[in-house]
Amino acid sequence: MKTTEAPKKSLDKKNKILSVNYSPSANFYHSDLIWQNYLQNKISKEGKNYMEDKWQVMGQRAAKEMDALSMDADKNRPELIKRNFWGEDRDEIKFHPSYHRLMDFAVESEMFRVKWEPALRQKFRGELHQLGFGSGYLYAMSEMGQYCPLCMTDGVARLIDRFCTEEDKDRLLPHIAATNIDELYTGAMFLTEKVGGSDVGANIVTARRWRDDYYLLNGEKWFCSNANAEIIFALARTKPEIQGTKGLSIFMIEKNHPDGGVNELGMIRLKDKLGVRSMASAECRMNNTVGKLVGEEFKGFKIMTEMINLSRLYNSVAALSASRRALIEAYQFLSCRNTFGKNALQHVLIREKLFELGSMHVANFYMTWKAIATLDQADNGDENAKELVRMLTPMVKKWTAEKGTYMVRESMELMGGIGYIEDGVMPKIMRDIMVLPIWEGAGNIMTLDMLRAAQKSKGLEVMLSEIKTQAENNTEYGPFIDKSLSGLVQKVKQLNKLDLDSMQLLAEDAFEQLTRVYQMSVLIENLSAESEAWILPALGFLKEKVSGKKERTTTLSVDEVKGLLAWDF
Repeated sequence: MKTTEAPKKSLDKKNKILSVNYSPSANFYHSDLIWQNYLQNKISKEGKNYMEDKWQVMGQRAAKEMDALSMDADKNRPELIKRNFWGEDRDEIKFHPSYHRLMDFAVESEMFRVKWEPALRQKFRGELHQLGFGSGYLYAMSEMGQYCPLCMTDGVARLIDRFCTEEDKDRLLPHIAATNIDELYTGAMFLTEKVGGSDVGANIVTARRWRDDYYLLNGEKWFCSNANAEIIFALARTKPEIQGTKGLSIFMIEKNHPDGGVNELGMIRLKDKLGVRSMASAECRMNNTVGKLVGEEFKGFKIMTEMINLSRLYNSVAALSASRRALIEAYQFLSCRNTFGKNALQHVLIREKLFELGSMHVANFYMTWKAIATLDQADNGDENAKELVRMLTPMVKKWTAEKGTYMVRESMELMGGIGYIEDGVMPKIMRDIMVLPIWEGAGNIMTLDMLRAAQKSKGLEVMLSEIKTQAENNTEYGPFIDKSLSGLVQKVKQLNKLDLDSMQLLAEDAFEQLTRVYQMSVLIENLSAESEAWILPALGFLKEKVSGKKERTTTLSVDEVKGLLAWDF
């Protein structure tokens, strides 16, 4: 009897997602050519030499092991332990081991130490924020949840340095500049209450003098991120009859009670958030919680704005990092993906979308780092920078958060269904970035803040002057910028003649146009023979957006897209 031989098992080489070997970046620090160019031109040789080995390590970790740790910490959320075995109240938060490892990486990157260790602080005083945010930019490409506690910690250090006693500075700042996690003190800002939300002036938590500069705080705080912090700054009212932000004072709360033992701070529950799940956000109840008055009574909101404005830059860096990571995930995928008989990058609509997203990243990148550098200048006594940062901070916070969220969504769509699967990083990036338009003041609040800055500071004047200067330096885009600026100035002047509702309604459109024109000026400022591969396409994109006209019939070539995205992998 004749037998039929079983067919040999064959591997269908065509039945796979990617057409070529997928080899993503092994180090985000080395791969990001825009970032490398910025460091070469804007950071001192001494600062770069000191931080470079830390950035190399962070870049490698962000590209490799941090993804797995971040996803573990995201899926294994913090747990609130209300009581111990003996029925005693504890209100402690338990974290997954991945959380602690990620915090180790942050400390080892020296994002805090370079800013708060006294000798380094003095040596690099002209670029402290740029050096610290350098580590943060790489870190947040893989982990955004913990970037919030890191943000809060730096903000707390700023308040301690500017407003606390020398004794408190000497006692607390070394813990923020710590080189290991066991010595690190993290920070938090307890601002939001149920009654107020963004309307901080409606807050009702009270503070009653106990002894010396210590007060007893009572009431609830509704959204307390990094609720397990060792150092907390909270707003409260010493005289409830004084309404609005004018009646708010600020208090420093520490875990340890001045008389020994634990300083009581009840945690009602942890928030079940859409994203940034690795970090604990809680609803907290203060019941005679001891806080130390910081600064003058009734100056609390003004003091807190120092921390808020720094936090807004952290928010911007987080948006920049997340959107950059999402864009690169899509770009690397498309580079190895064949569809309809050719590589995905050969399709004109895909290249057009990458032109849009790449240009948005370039514009957001330089505006964000302009804001960071401006804060460095302001902290070193530059009066124009102090005025500009007042206008630029809410502008960059609003823009990067809104546009970053859009960029992540569009990058996910470019990947198709595989971008929607939780095995990869895209869904987590999408969930995490969604909070950024809300945190540290929602978009409407930023519009109102820009409006106040335009009316009560010289920030707008300084910004317009910078735009004019850069327009004079570029013959190709200068005339267009001058023409656009003239219309903008008239539009802003008209705002002051309107009633309050009309003024607020029309301000958003005016500031949107101003943001794009300012981005063009910042790009011109950074234009060089090396950077023109990504800056010139971005300038063309912004011109189209400002003018509302799209007169071209072609898009970037594959090589031009690669030049725009400027990512070596």
